[in-house]
Amino acid sequence: MKGSEQNNRRRFIKNATNTLGGFAIFSALPKPLKVNAEEIVLAEQTNQDPVEPRIRFAVIGINHVHIHSQIETVSRGGGVLVAFYAKEADLSADFVKKYPQAKRVRSEKEILEDNTIQLVVSAAIPDERAALAIAAMRHNKDFLVDKPGVTSLQQLAKVRSVQKETKRMYAILFGRLESRTAQKAGELIKGGAIGKVIQTISLAPHRMNPKARPAWFFDTKHYGGIINDLGSHQFDEFLFYTGSSTAQIVAAQTANIHHPQYPAFQDFGDATVTGNGGTGYLRLDWFTPDGLNTWGDDRIIILGTDGFIEIRKNTDLAGREGGNHLFLVDQKETRYFNCNNGPVPYGQLFVDDIVNRTQTSVKQEHFFLATELALKAQKMASHIKFTAK
Repeated sequence: MKGSEQNNRRRFIKNATNTLGGFAIFSALPKPLKVNAEEIVLAEQTNQDPVEPRIRFAVIGINHVHIHSQIETVSRGGGVLVAFYAKEADLSADFVKKYPQAKRVRSEKEILEDNTIQLVVSAAIPDERAALAIAAMRHNKDFLVDKPGVTSLQQLAKVRSVQKETKRMYAILFGRLESRTAQKAGELIKGGAIGKVIQTISLAPHRMNPKARPAWFFDTKHYGGIINDLGSHQFDEFLFYTGSSTAQIVAAQTANIHHPQYPAFQDFGDATVTGNGGTGYLRLDWFTPDGLNTWGDDRIIILGTDGFIEIRKNTDLAGREGGNHLFLVDQKETRYFNCNNGPVPYGQLFVDDIVNRTQTSVKQEHFFLATELALKAQKMASHIKFTAK
């Protein structure tokens, strides 16, 4: 590998910070957990109180910084990180420093054939994730992956088939599952605060940082396109807030507006979707200016028959400091909620599902439907071009 690409990849993992689901019912409980004192270190490294170890998990593929959020989520639920495999020596060196209790193994096979490991977690290059998910499930392991879980409808069909065949859990760590504002919004909607939800509008701008990105980031064949990649979060939100169990894409478009030096890259996309619980619009882009104090002014507006909710995930422009802002307007008043101290229960629920073979976190089909919508929108999207003035 060329030195410049290797350095870019390392900077990507180090610098892309502040980023940041259920399951079919299965038979066969996991084997009893055996851990030693060294394996409990990870729980103490997170910002949460140490929890009782309940499962052993391993990591395969550390190509995206989201791997750290994934590890923290599972650890919060009682998972113990015991091993990892990565092809890249530079990424592995940094990973070992952060997780010294995790044994670096020489091959994926060592993890897949270890019967004491119940879960594989991955943030590999996106187009490599489907094959890894299939291998993990066929080795009787559950699988938690960064978004996007797959990069084509063909990959999705294979993953769906193997999940049905093996009855293992296939989960994607969408941002909503670890968002305090999303948890609060769901609670308010369930309590009838804005009546029946009609529509969601999701705006997901991101900062480019091209010098810190690896080569695969600029090629749609590796990440499946901007709607599949970034938009998978927004389709998950749409399904959750509207309560839709079926949906179809109405329109979609993508573009490379400002980065001709990367001809296989997409820097803008949007889509409209209609489900049996409401409609949705989402816009995705790589145009966050350097003057903003975060990677993107990520917003969600949830329209109901009796009011609306606006979530400002990362920043309140020229307003309150920090993130996790939620605004609620109903027939009586406008209210503000600071959600910084709210719960994030997904890690606990996810590990509960692994141990108990239940589906208390997110339905398995929800992961597949959110992924399918993103892939279909990406496939049908017209590629628009702007004529410079």
